[in-house]
Amino acid sequence: MKKYLFLIIPFLILASCTKRDHFILKGSIGPSARKTIYISLVKVDETLVADSAKINKRGLFRFRIKAGGTDFYQVRTSPDNFITLLAGPGEKIYLYSADENLAENYTVKGSEGSEQIRLLDVRLLKTKKSLDSVTDLYRKAETEADFQTRGKVLEDEYIKLLKDQRKFNIEFILKHMRSLSSIKALYQKVDDDTYVLYESRDLQYLKIVADSLQKYYPRSNHTKALVADLSRKMNQFYAHQFEQISSSLPETKLDADLKDLTGKRIRLSSLRGKYVLLTFWSVESRECIAENLQLKEFYKTYNRKGFEIYQVNLDQDEEAWRNAVRFDELPWISTREDDPSNPHVARLYNVRALPANYLYDPEGTIVAKDIHGRTLQLKLGQVFNTR
Repeated sequence: MKKYLFLIIPFLILASCTKRDHFILKGSIGPSARKTIYISLVKVDETLVADSAKINKRGLFRFRIKAGGTDFYQVRTSPDNFITLLAGPGEKIYLYSADENLAENYTVKGSEGSEQIRLLDVRLLKTKKSLDSVTDLYRKAETEADFQTRGKVLEDEYIKLLKDQRKFNIEFILKHMRSLSSIKALYQKVDDDTYVLYESRDLQYLKIVADSLQKYYPRSNHTKALVADLSRKMNQFYAHQFEQISSSLPETKLDADLKDLTGKRIRLSSLRGKYVLLTFWSVESRECIAENLQLKEFYKTYNRKGFEIYQVNLDQDEEAWRNAVRFDELPWISTREDDPSNPHVARLYNVRALPANYLYDPEGTIVAKDIHGRTLQLKLGQVFNTR
């Protein structure tokens, strides 16, 4: 008995290993045209044919695909007739289509990820058809006498379809954020130019999914591409935010003339020729303390390139200010309002919350207001890395 056991164990181990390095896809397409069907691996920047098979006279086909992990695959009979699967090692997937039109008439079993992809594709296809129908009705209504009324109804219906599809995708993402299928939900389009997630605030869902997939699929190239895209979009968002802030700045050139720790008066305008960040802060504000630590890093990086900080403290307790500057070893120009109970400079600059700041260019012109954290870092990088 032991002799046979030794023969069986290696076989079981081998079977266990092979199960983990491939998936099986069986399918039926009817009525059969006896075509060739292809399965391709969908990479971030290209699609590679993994295998092909003949559909037999009964409409059946079978693939055994080697897979190192969960990934996207495209199954097609022609370039414009395909579906997407999300398959992984060990899965036994069954695909059925009532006819040759795969996208509209297929079902899939045995792969949770592929079923999720189908749910997304079917819903989007339904929305696209509805949008096309509304568009056709709108064009016909343009020649009718009641177009103004009818057109408004159709416009509202079109917008509602977009909003409903967006809501569906958001709910899908929040429910399946641990699955790579959520990536597809992020990037679906209703047409060549319009994403389902079309609002600027939808950037938050990219971050939610990226954070989740970095935990569950850290080695996936799709996860890495998502993280890179998130970084690009965040930078674009910060840049746009900066442009909006800059466009609303006052044209008036302001100035400050306050005492530093030694009692020496330093005029802000004396720093012309440098990029100067005028900041307002308080020892009692945790946000200010945290920002000071971040500003130290920026100062260390850009001070020698022509960056200076002129900081104005608004605390009533002068000793608390002095101690904080010394304890945190703040290297820039530290000043304090002459009369914190009546902060003239802060009022002049219309400071309403702390921390607050203004960024001056070398000519003494305000070029940014209240930019903090990553936005400030991005701006300083743009200024000093392009000079």
